[in-house]
Amino acid sequence: MEKIITVKDQYNSLDTLYDFLKTASSFECYKNYDNWEVRTDANGQMAQCIVLKKSAMHAVKLYFAEENTIKINHIIPSSIMNAYFGKSVKARRSIIEIIAGKIKETVLAPAQEKAFQELETVVNKAAM
Repeated sequence: MEKIITVKDQYNSLDTLYDFLKTASSFECYKNYDNWEVRTDANGQMAQCIVLKKSAMHAVKLYFAEENTIKINHIIPSSIMNAYFGKSVKARRSIIEIIAGKIKETVLAPAQEKAFQELETVVNKAAM
């Protein structure tokens, strides 16, 4: 689940958007290095993102894709839970891994969709 949203000019940096989400949301909000998709910034350093966390299994990651455009992705914030329930990035998987992955997607998808929509409404407060 991902979505691209255009934000107001006053929230055109990660810091200002983070300050707004901290005050406008009842969910846990923090800045973190993007260790889910290892992205780099213009200096070659690991890029930062904002994590808006509902629980150990549900959160969204926000980062600027362009000037005033943020990209929102559903993530599993806990590294242990992400290891078990996250998407596999292996190039080749066995049939058991494929079947287990489909079962996890089927069981977790409705809850993840609901959590994504709840967290997305908070982020939409900063949208145009």
